[in-house]
Order: sequence, then C-alpha cells, then structure tokens
Amino acid sequence: MDINQHLPCADDFCVTRRQFLNRFGMGFGALSLAGLLGPMLGQDARAAANLSPLAPHSPPFPGKAKRVIHIFAPGGPSHIDTWDPKPEMASHAGKDVSLIGGQPLPSQFKFHKKGKSGVEVSELFPKIGESIDDIAVIRSLHTDIPSHEFATLMMHTGSGRLVKPSMGSWALYGLGTENQNLPGFIALGGGLGGAANWRSAFLPGAYQGTVVSNVSAPAEKIIENIRSHYATLPQQREQLDLLKRLNELHSDSMKHEAALDARIQSFELAFKMQTEATDVFNVAQEPQNIREMYGDSEVGRRMLVARRLVEHGVRFVQVWAGGWDHHTDVKGALTKQAQLVDQPIGALLKDLKQRGMLEDTLVVWGGEFGRTPRHDRGARGEPGRDHHNKAMCAWMAGGGVKGGQAYGATDEFGYDVVENKMHVHDLHATILQLLGFDHEKLTYRYNGRDFRLQSIIIVL
Repeated sequence: MDINQHLPCADDFCVTRRQFLNRFGMGFGALSLAGLLGPMLGQDARAAANLSPLAPHSPPFPGKAKRVIHIFAPGGPSHIDTWDPKPEMASHAGKDVSLIGGQPLPSQFKFHKKGKSGVEVSELFPKIGESIDDIAVIRSLHTDIPSHEFATLMMHTGSGRLVKPSMGSWALYGLGTENQNLPGFIALGGGLGGAANWRSAFLPGAYQGTVVSNVSAPAEKIIENIRSHYATLPQQREQLDLLKRLNELHSDSMKHEAALDARIQSFELAFKMQTEATDVFNVAQEPQNIREMYGDSEVGRRMLVARRLVEHGVRFVQVWAGGWDHHTDVKGALTKQAQLVDQPIGALLKDLKQRGMLEDTLVVWGGEFGRTPRHDRGARGEPGRDHHNKAMCAWMAGGGVKGGQAYGATDEFGYDVVENKMHVHDLHATILQLLGFDHEKLTYRYNGRDFRLQSIIIVL
C-alpha cells in the first residue's frame, strides 16, 4: 500500500461551485424533505417517500367543487339562438345596422322561462332546461380572436399561441386525483388542435390528459393494448420493477429528465389500469333505465362514461360534443345539433343530482366563441352566422355555483357585452376558485418564470 496516496493535497481543500453544490445539495434537500414530511417520517417513511405526483391533496382553502366535467362544444354555438335571447332584433329585420355591419338575422327559436328562477331557455334545450335552477348562464363571455384554432386553444390553455398547460392539467397539478388506478385527466373525444388541448406542456408529464376517442367500442378496445397477452400480472410487476431500477440508475448518472419521470409514471399507470379501466368504460354495467335516460348515441355514452369516471375518482373529465359551426342553415343545422346533446346533457345533470354528486361536481358547457347577429357574409345558402369573438355564452352547474341565474348581458343585438364583461381567462380563474385555489398563487416555475392559468374571479 502506498501511504502517499492518503496524504492531504491541495485539491482536497479547493472545490468549484459545481462540486460544492453536488456534494452538499442532497444534504440540504434531505433537510427540506424532513421538514415537509414531519411526523410522517416516524409512521411510514417508505410510503411517504413513494408518494405519487398524482396523490390527492387538499387545496389552499376549502373548495366547493372536487371534480370537473367540461363539456366542450367546438365550432362556436350561436349564443343568440341558445342562451342569450334577443326578441327585439325582429323589429330591425331588413334594416342595415352599422353596429353589427349589416342586417340583423333574428333568432328563429323561441325562448321560454323555466323553473322557479324563470331564466329564459331556448326551445332547443327542453331537457337541459328542466335543470335550469341548478344552472348559472353566462351571457357576457368573450375571447380574443374568432379563429377556431386560436380560440379553441385559448379556451383550453388560456393562450392561443404559446405552449401552455391545459386547464385540466392545472387542476390535476393542484389537486392530484382520488383514484391512482385511472388517469386523473381524461378527454372523451377530441377535435381541432388535438393533443395541444389536453397537454401538460411545461408541467410534469404525469399531468398530461389521456384521450379516449371512441367510447362506443368494446371496453377492451377503448384503450388499445390495455392488457398483456404474453405476461401475467406478477410477471408484468417484475418487469416494471426492473425497468424502474434501471431508469433510476440512469437518472442517477444523468441530470434530471422530466420525460423519463413521465415515462415511469405512464408505465405504472398502465399497469394499474388493466382491471379498473375496462370496468369504468363498460356502460353495460349500468341499469337499463339509466342507459335509456342518456340515450343510445355516441354523445349519450360519453356523458354516461363521464359520470362513471368522476364517480370513480377522476379529477377532470372533458367531453367533446362538436358540430356548432353553422355558417349556413342555422335553423336546420342547429336544431339537429341540439337534439344530439340535449337529452344526454340533461340526463347527466339529473343523474349527478340524484346521486348527491352535483353539489361538488362542477359541470361547464361552452364553445370557443359565439356567432354574429347578422347573416354570414359568405352568403352560403340558407341564412347562417359567422364567427364572433366579442360575445358568447357558457353555463356552469353544480360545484358551489348558484343556479337559476343569468350573469352579464349583451346589447340588443347580442353583438357586444355591455354588463359584467367576462374574458375566457376569468372563466378559468372562476373554475380554479371553485376548486379552492387563488388563481394568482397556483403557479409553476419554468425557465425562470412563475406561470399560472390566469386572471379575475367572477362570483357565480
């Protein structure tokens, strides 16, 4: 043994800043972890160390909603024909109105006061109208640009251009999910923009939305390759444990990789989903009267699956129910589209209420923008309406929302908001507030900046 190898040398007393942080950083991290875990260390340190990023946790202040079902109506529903009645427009028919850039196109649908509240509901929605006392209609919503791609992304992420996390990803990041065997954020269907609308962006990959395109397929086919045909569950568990150890070795020798963490989480989730996922998507398990209440249609099955998902602890479910881009034949096309969604959505609201779930389940309906009060300038056949961003409608029900009210107002033509103006950002902030978050404090540090979903809380 060469004793000279053990004698002190100058290099032992000089370290670079990087070496210092490398040697001592883990120690500081351990101290911080001990402070966070506190008494849990003495009870079950191993369980605490293995907490999933999707583990459920409480919001900063008591939230009235525990889960969200977002029914997205892509295409841009005509607010004038659905939730914002403008009977006075008929007196201006055939006249040029400079405010709207042409001749008004009065709605061809009648509105009736419904429920104890007397809120006006279009004849297009008789089933939804039966629950109007649980619904808060927002008549003063607006967005930035009347372009499908831009406005759809804005509605989902709060930004029409930048890569931002989806609203569902923010909810999952803030609250985790109550069921570790299913994704915490699921999109049923999909459309314009695709994955951009349910991505986690710079949030960790565990908060990414999972899209299920066809709920009408057999349960085993809804999520492809959910079961292994080559290995038993114990064998799969051994394989995943080996992969995890190998990935941890890789992670120790490399810098932290978010993509690797997301891949490990996806492996674990896929393993856990093998039994529960096939059950929750199997609507045949529902009683016949419940299935008939929702209706035998793709939209009906999506609404029923949405209820089953939140019932099984999924935090955020989005249901795509599109077909609202009516540049022509607004009367015929809108009638057909409303008939597709009225029964399923009406059933969802009643079903949630009779199960005692509506009080803490927030249901949100709306599209990406509204429609013009004039005939589409393209003059494409029967009267229709063009894109419009200055006024649009949405509604919210359950989750602590005061139902039986109409919030805000537009002018006599439905062209611009004149009372309680509410941007899409404000809708997002209101949803976060109902979930128990201050929208300015639910942030994530990325590239040296604290990002958040956005803006002003509206009390509904």
